Amino acid sequence: MNSEVEKIKNRYARRQHLSKASLYTPLNPAVYMSQQEKELALIRWLKVCGIVPLENKRVLEIGCGSGGNLLQLIRLGFQPENLVGNELLEERANKARHLLPVATQILVGDAAALELEEGSLDIVLQSTVFTSILDDQFQQKLANRMWSLIKVEGGVLWYDFTINNPRNPDVRGIPVQRIRRLFPKGSIKVWRLTLAPPLSRSITKLHPGLYSWFNSLPFLRTHVLCWIKKSA
Repeated sequence: MNSEVEKIKNRYARRQHLSKASLYTPLNPAVYMSQQEKELALIRWLKVCGIVPLENKRVLEIGCGSGGNLLQLIRLGFQPENLVGNELLEERANKARHLLPVATQILVGDAAALELEEGSLDIVLQSTVFTSILDDQFQQKLANRMWSLIKVEGGVLWYDFTINNPRNPDVRGIPVQRIRRLFPKGSIKVWRLTLAPPLSRSITKLHPGLYSWFNSLPFLRTHVLCWIKKSA
């Protein structure tokens, strides 16, 4: 398992140079259109799945990066003192610590080995983390740990892509069937979203409004937002 953690670090290191590229700036229409779509999906999740009120909901994000998702949750109404970010890479954790409110706790290290109380969290979030874990056993170990941390009637909030990227051997798409196997005791609600990034980048160069038009075709969406609920 320790070897898989090192491999994950190496995978992120190989793509580190991409984080500063204009391809990923939020000023890029392909980026901000997908981010806006995702935020609308989160609002739908909050309402449809009865997550509100948000003031007392405790959330852990696995692989929080520089803290963007946690900042988004704060904008939606979650309280900073009830949020915990976990990040494997110390450099990213330091960026999150710089950007997030002081009240938000940041934990550095392997998420599967976090020393948190079982059943203490309402939500455990993962966003494009599992697709960088290529070892099936480590995926299951992490999924089991996430599940153990959740309260009854809480759940896992999952956002990740479902198909392989033939240009990137460091990632592997995770279809919905695999998500169900990772969390066999959960009841899963699925929303399909996010226009395929290569297509999105091409068409939004012509006009940002084309994103919504192409994204209206479900078979062109590459990601899923899932709420995996832990029932009594």
